[in-house]
Amino acid sequence: MKLGKYSLGIGDRFAHQGHYQLQAFMETLERGVEITPVWNKSNREHQTVSSSPDSVRKEANDAVKSQGWSNDYFVDADHITLGTVDGFIEASDFFTLDVADKINEPLTRSELELFLSAHHQYFGELKIKGIDETFLVTEDVLSQIAHKFYKATRAACFIYDRIRKCKQGLPFVVEVSMDEVDDPQSPLELYFILMLLSENKVPVDTIAPKFTGRFNKGVDYEGDIIAFEKEFEQDILVINHAIHQFGFSPHLKLSVHTGSDKFSLYPIMHRLIKKYDVGLHLKTAGTSWLEELIGLAESEGSGLAMAKSIYNEALSRFEELTSPYTTVLNIDEQKLPSVEEFRQWSGERFVRALRHDQNDELYNPHFRQLLHTAYKIAHEKGGEYLDELKKNHQIIGFNVKLNIQQRHINPLFLGL
Repeated sequence: MKLGKYSLGIGDRFAHQGHYQLQAFMETLERGVEITPVWNKSNREHQTVSSSPDSVRKEANDAVKSQGWSNDYFVDADHITLGTVDGFIEASDFFTLDVADKINEPLTRSELELFLSAHHQYFGELKIKGIDETFLVTEDVLSQIAHKFYKATRAACFIYDRIRKCKQGLPFVVEVSMDEVDDPQSPLELYFILMLLSENKVPVDTIAPKFTGRFNKGVDYEGDIIAFEKEFEQDILVINHAIHQFGFSPHLKLSVHTGSDKFSLYPIMHRLIKKYDVGLHLKTAGTSWLEELIGLAESEGSGLAMAKSIYNEALSRFEELTSPYTTVLNIDEQKLPSVEEFRQWSGERFVRALRHDQNDELYNPHFRQLLHTAYKIAHEKGGEYLDELKKNHQIIGFNVKLNIQQRHINPLFLGL
């Protein structure tokens, strides 16, 4: 069981699209490029739709069996903490350790003194192969890094140890996530994060830092693309350096938690992973749920009525739905269609507003982001919603597969 050089995290709120998702990986494999599928679902998502980690394992296993996939695949306990990990241990073999809440938890004076005395060898100039600039590591710089990240890396150690003891020798993938925070980590900070993870004996396979710019849910990147490109390239070089200096697996790679659909970044990322011949893990979020709504709207009739009812409720419950995602949304409520306007929409009009096609003048990223958060409403509709998924599975499945293949895999991993 091995996480491939390229891997892609795929979410599925209601566990109906696994076999369609997998078809995109199979078509890519036929073109000579293997991408490891990783089904992921967070504790928050499980709580919202009353599912369990076992349901994700079942979906993955059923998809693999039905499609005849003979390569490796994984089930990711997405963004788990020490308080939530136990419920995921049996069903998962990929663990995203979320330690963001421990960042900026400061050390005591005595703890800091011990840390600095144990790491005085890092004072001075730090040169990383491939990076033109030289980093100056002073006592103040290292103190700031310790205050920001020491407790976070210790938290990763505690979660990892818990999983290791419970798994009793069974293999699993370890990812450390620090992306759901306000401030990006610099390449120098990433270097010391990896140093601390090494000292804490966390055999990390993928590392998910926070990058410059906004990675809002379901829409394209907002930020300085040139700054992202420099940061992404330097992070690759830092990881290559850390592999040799700290003894990590040669397969250690970046994980990018995109919130899905960062289309403007995909050509940059493709060029750089090819330039340095390195791997990449991309974690998408919730796009299959939006493709379900697109398929329902395209089907017209009761499917369109269902999709419309979900938006109407979402509009009236805006604060409730968006408040858990405030750091990854940028919605202008004035640009959301009103109930009166929306009532007149055809299925085609709904689809053109929701589908992420920036060349379409009717595409509405505010509408898309709100519906991204509205899967709770679909869950509340219970069997009525699931019956519509079953009734319209062919048109939904077509959209699900097309979305993963053409909008994510092709530009990022194939350069198409």
